[in-house]
Amino acid sequence: MTAVTDENQGNGTAATGAPKEGGAPGQGDGRWDDGLIARRAAAVDGRGDGCGVEDSAGGDSRTGGRGRSRTGSASAPAADEDDVRPQVEAYVPSGGPLPTRLDALRELVGLSRARLDRDTLTEAGRVLDEAAARQRLSSRHTVVAIAGATGSGKSTLFNALAGAQISDTGLRRPTTSQPIACSWTDGAAGLLDRLAIPGRLRRRPHPGPAASDEALQGLVLVDLPDHDSAATAHRDQVDRVLALVDAVIWVVDPEKYADAALHERYLRPLAGHAEVTFVVLNQIDRLPGEAAELVLDDLRRLLDEDGMALGEHGEPGATVMSLSALTGDGVPELRELVGRFVQDRTAATRRLSADVAAAAARLRPVYVAEGRPGLGERAREEFTDRLAEAVGAAAAGQAAEREWRRNAGRACGTPWLRLWRWYESRGLPGSLDRMGQALTPPEEELTARQRVEQAVRIVADDAADGLPAPWAQAVREAAFTGAKGLPEALDELALKAAAGPAKGSGRSSGKGAGKSSGKGSDTTSGKGRDTASGRASGHASGASDGGGRAGSVGRATGAALGGRPAKPPRPKWWPAAVLVQASMTLIQIFGGLWLLGQIIGVLEPGLVTPALIMLAGVVGGPLVEWSCAAAIRGPARRYGQDAERRLREAAAACGRARVLDPVSAELVRYREVRERYAAVTEFSATGR
Repeated sequence: MTAVTDENQGNGTAATGAPKEGGAPGQGDGRWDDGLIARRAAAVDGRGDGCGVEDSAGGDSRTGGRGRSRTGSASAPAADEDDVRPQVEAYVPSGGPLPTRLDALRELVGLSRARLDRDTLTEAGRVLDEAAARQRLSSRHTVVAIAGATGSGKSTLFNALAGAQISDTGLRRPTTSQPIACSWTDGAAGLLDRLAIPGRLRRRPHPGPAASDEALQGLVLVDLPDHDSAATAHRDQVDRVLALVDAVIWVVDPEKYADAALHERYLRPLAGHAEVTFVVLNQIDRLPGEAAELVLDDLRRLLDEDGMALGEHGEPGATVMSLSALTGDGVPELRELVGRFVQDRTAATRRLSADVAAAAARLRPVYVAEGRPGLGERAREEFTDRLAEAVGAAAAGQAAEREWRRNAGRACGTPWLRLWRWYESRGLPGSLDRMGQALTPPEEELTARQRVEQAVRIVADDAADGLPAPWAQAVREAAFTGAKGLPEALDELALKAAAGPAKGSGRSSGKGAGKSSGKGSDTTSGKGRDTASGRASGHASGASDGGGRAGSVGRATGAALGGRPAKPPRPKWWPAAVLVQASMTLIQIFGGLWLLGQIIGVLEPGLVTPALIMLAGVVGGPLVEWSCAAAIRGPARRYGQDAERRLREAAAACGRARVLDPVSAELVRYREVRERYAAVTEFSATGR
């Protein structure tokens, strides 16, 4: 039995369980030359005599070592000096993809904290914490745990590898109640502290072939309690230590190798850790003939069903073998495999890489989207079309076109027709119609607002289509938050768009129109939302075509702010047309007066000439009006299209600033985390 050691991580010395005989110089006063180098030299020299690592409980092995170091040849100190290693050695990065993956996972967690709940990121945070803790400790040591079910013989195998009776074995169940560690070299105190293994349960191999095996230098072997123990505390300790060790040797027996508790609770969830997993079929001495090979093949089949890759034919994966810890059959082969595994010095990196891969696999549902989510040009155009429909851009263009034609009719029409129209507009029925147009039913406001909400909902669904649930929810929240106040903002933009033509004409608006536009905007939006909400009362023709949609916005574009008509700019040929129409009117008056003078006898009779002159005026006036009406169709249409375009662009800019830009920002954030997730998962889990 070896002595119990409690390695002190603070000064790199070992506090022994028994008093030291003849302590080394400086050991009592705590100086740096406390005899550690001398003891190391004695241990190195003792390997040639078959004595492995020193027994820290007694002073015999150290006494022999000290005598040899004092009386040895001059070359001995040089050899000892070359072999001396520090008590604690920091983790040395492998230079592979693991640091990059850890950095990417750290950035991924940081970018996702505002979008994912804490429980989703818990495992990733734990992996980052454990990776940082492991990298602060020794990279020369490999911590290998031996786990198994009750009666599988894991403690017997532990003792066989250590070459001494360190862990208790027997028929009492459970036999192992706490983890027991055996370290082949110094410097593993920090690792054992991380596993919370107390000093009284830390052992060293018995001096002999097992202790002096060069391949096992750096091995820290841990014997765990039964994973199926009746004591809950034992199972909790197994789960805790398995999450921290670098590799695991699973010991199964012919009776329990197919136990569902083993496969469903451990082997299947840890299938991604195949490269740091050994599965050993123990107690083959109980199987007759070829039964051991049959059981081993069935064990491989079960592991394959668990999704664990098997390291066969040079492929990376779990090591599966059979042995008998009681008779020693197969133990040397396992010791050789473990030795090569330890000397490779990549177990910690492989374990951390597998942990990162497992954490990434758990996060896959919240990061990997189906298809290519995002806002395409088609979705943006459809959103703009819906906003334009909600704000009544088409009705506004039609109203502006009619307003242009109406102004042309007033300017180029005959005075008698204009008088008749004025008379009709002054009538009571007409006034009632205008009042009816001004008092639009409340349902129209709901209709316009519902159209805006529908447009926002559709574009949010299009953008969130295929996204993982948390990011789809974030996109919808961004869209709905930005949509608050969107109808009111569309009202204001519609009013500004309506003021644009009046200001641009420079004739009919001037400064007064500019002032009235400011007041009208405040008054209209403050009282009744007379644009996109559906209650603007422009002029009669605007209401007749706008309908129950937000056609009032179209009426607003044909009216100056404040309820007064915004006169469209007139083409340059209008004054000439007005002059011709006035001439036709004067000709009619002249011909009529001439006829009247002949009738009353003031002038000489001759009805033909004045009648022809009057007829020319009567026919010429409508002809001029009809000619102007034909000439203004193109400009009126362009004017209406310009009004529709202005309102459409205003609505699109408002929707883009309030809805599309926040949605695009969320999509950009998702793409960033998706790139970080790809950086976490693009490398294999080997860590090489």
